[in-house]
Amino acid sequence: MAKLPAVGDTLPDLALTAPDGSTIALSAFAGRKLVLFFYPKDDTPGCTIENKDFSELAGEFAKAGIALLGISKDPPKKHLKFIEKHGLVAPLASDAEQGGLSDALGIWTEKQNYGRTYMGMVRTTLLIGADSRVARVWSPVKVKGHAAAVLEAAKAL
Repeated sequence: MAKLPAVGDTLPDLALTAPDGSTIALSAFAGRKLVLFFYPKDDTPGCTIENKDFSELAGEFAKAGIALLGISKDPPKKHLKFIEKHGLVAPLASDAEQGGLSDALGIWTEKQNYGRTYMGMVRTTLLIGADSRVARVWSPVKVKGHAAAVLEAAKAL
């Protein structure tokens, strides 16, 4: 089982799928600061709040030269509906492939709830520096105030 990346690690350049079906490679962000926020599921209460918070601050991230990318296992069509329903502007990507980025990083892992064991996404945020190395890891994430805290940490990088 993969373990979470640590500060100083580089991430594998695995392909993700944008809501429009195009491919997103992490290498496309080389030379820029990048915030990757992994969340469990579109249109659930905590995930909706988190995506709205990042969307609300997307302009601030952009002004500071920081790219944003929200990632879940949901398929691209579900992301489109989620974006439209909530007016989200923070970009989203699907990591639905078995052995994808969240699997490789240990973020898609075995979870337990009410005695039931299942695979799920651990709400995790990674701040990647312009050198393509992990600068900070938040896991597990408490949603309230998280996007603002990430913005401050990214600006300070």
